[in-house]
Amino acid sequence: MSVFEYQDKVMGWVASGFERVADVFLRHFADGLEHGAGFAALRDGEVVVNLTGGHADRAGERAWTQETLVPVYSTTKPIAAIVIAMLADRGALSFDDPVSRLWPEFAAHGKDRVTVAQALSHQAGVPGFLEPIDPALWLDPPALAAALAPLQPLWPPGTASGYHALTYGYIAGELVRRVSDRSLGAILREDVCAPHDVDFWIGLPDSEHPRCADILRPKALPDLGAVTDAKRAAFLSKWAAPDRGGAQWRRIEIPSANGHGTALSVAQLYGVLIDGALDGAQILSRTALDALKTRRIHGGDLVLPFDLDWRTGVLGNSNLFFGPNPETLGHAGWGGSCGFADAQARVSGAYVMNRQSNALMGDARARALIEALYACL
Repeated sequence: MSVFEYQDKVMGWVASGFERVADVFLRHFADGLEHGAGFAALRDGEVVVNLTGGHADRAGERAWTQETLVPVYSTTKPIAAIVIAMLADRGALSFDDPVSRLWPEFAAHGKDRVTVAQALSHQAGVPGFLEPIDPALWLDPPALAAALAPLQPLWPPGTASGYHALTYGYIAGELVRRVSDRSLGAILREDVCAPHDVDFWIGLPDSEHPRCADILRPKALPDLGAVTDAKRAAFLSKWAAPDRGGAQWRRIEIPSANGHGTALSVAQLYGVLIDGALDGAQILSRTALDALKTRRIHGGDLVLPFDLDWRTGVLGNSNLFFGPNPETLGHAGWGGSCGFADAQARVSGAYVMNRQSNALMGDARARALIEALYACL
């Protein structure tokens, strides 16, 4: 084991043979690419990399430590899907259920046949609101879900994917609310994270807010390509998102966008996608895990400018954003964060940071760290 104690702003450790990952992590700070960041990886459930560095605050006065929390934005989505799969294991719902069987109001305008699996693979046709809404509505998940249900889909559901950047989480959260007496975030916290000492939260208690990193937003907008109604609804309006970062935004549950954690906690939870286990305990059955891994649709996305291999709430690795294995599962979040799980190499990992880039997916810093990790395997 090699230990780093604030060597060029970095602390943590790597297992013997994984020093190359630390070299890349250090170089990113030396080259001015990072303000604060973390990278972690597990192999066969054992931590082989856990590095943090830089500063959690904008002023550079508070060090980024193993206890620093950061919002990982859309990297949250597969973690929410794991909770849905847990409920499928318990018989509360099925991935083949029409959403409208559990949530009748969602049937409006021909959405009656949209299945849970299709909704979690961005095929429902409701990536956002074309008509103005009060952006504060995003901070009231039941009210937002009630406004979302009657929308007319922007394309025939099931015929294409169009990234539901925020609405994914309100659909997932409402489904859980309809079939359980606990919220999605509560199930994650009480049944997964607390028992296994995983420091990840969807719905962050006020007591944890002081641990959060400040976010340095990107200086350039991402390139979404030609503007369409689907892109406008998802991203390109004044009402497409709430004001991120305030206490209420941290406090409520947005299972698509406001998970807070560390690199290690994200890597631990993505590791469930390898064999359904966490810390030696079986979280998901083989049936539920296979449902998450099942390809639901593959092709040009109507919102993101990529051909995407959508599984159930998680991406296949057809663009090789998450290492060399196309069957690796992963997801990226706004500004550069990501998590991934490779069942063949039995490796899971995550990258988190507070200096955001404008990359929609495949942030160059994350890819360099993942490449270094695979070079050590």
